[in-house]
Amino acid sequence: MQRADHYELLTRAGCHLCDEMAAVLDAVLPDLGQSYTLRDVDAEPAMQARFGDTVPVLLRDGVPVAKVRLDRRTLERIVRRRV
Repeated sequence: MQRADHYELLTRAGCHLCDEMAAVLDAVLPDLGQSYTLRDVDAEPAMQARFGDTVPVLLRDGVPVAKVRLDRRTLERIVRRRV
């Protein structure tokens, strides 16, 4: 059985690409036994400094694994290990 990783989606208000990535995560992660949390990059100065305008960013266990755009196939590959 695959362990559950900790996925976070870094977002910001009004980001349509963030909404698109969240839709892919919502469609794929539950089928793979995973979930994610949202994190507002603008709510934390350190995150804002680190990622700037580069959102959305998908973190797995604190490490970026996808930025800006993500499709179903790529996400499945990321989850199934380990791009």
